[in-house]
Amino acid sequence: MNFKNILLAMLLGCVIQFFSCATGTAVHRKSDDLKKLVSWMTGSFSSQEQAQTDHDFLDIRLKMVKIWPNRQDGYWLYVEQALATKQERPYRQRVYHVTIQDNATFESAVYTLEDPLQYAGEWQKRKPLAALTPESLIIRKGCSIILKKEGDEAFAGSTQEKDCVSTLRGAEYATSEVRITPTELVSWDRGFDHNDIQVWGAETGGYIFKKIEDF
Repeated sequence: MNFKNILLAMLLGCVIQFFSCATGTAVHRKSDDLKKLVSWMTGSFSSQEQAQTDHDFLDIRLKMVKIWPNRQDGYWLYVEQALATKQERPYRQRVYHVTIQDNATFESAVYTLEDPLQYAGEWQKRKPLAALTPESLIIRKGCSIILKKEGDEAFAGSTQEKDCVSTLRGAEYATSEVRITPTELVSWDRGFDHNDIQVWGAETGGYIFKKIEDF
């Protein structure tokens, strides 16, 4: 091999190494962002402060806790939402599957449980939903929240178009808008009929859930 070929081979090796390191750094950074997002999502939240100043909003308690820690396909969270006065009987129970979608976005897929009330309070257990698997859940197709990072202090996103089907109170589809920071989670869920008229959900803005405890 002559000197020119040796030089070209060395140059090619440097280029490959550069792009390999750059790709590895980008993947590592996105993995760190996913961990940060999930850590901000998990915990105990309350809308009490908002309810005290705006009577259009109720005092709601929100719990999100990690489940199935040995799985390697992203993070799984169990979620309970209940009136502050009826926390033993949540009106919404979900499982979220939080993953990296691509270089710019994260996805929080939404699942429901069969006979959910039998799992009420499960977030307090050392191993919540340990008897269940993803295969035992019911996915809500079209209801995933697609999130993007906003600087270093927030993640924000929403459902897509009219993809999330809902029949609650005469609705045809539902939308969700979410913004997550280290100290609060803002969630605006609404249902719309076939004429795009809102039939349920807060009308002036989202619920502001202040984090009161980390899990």
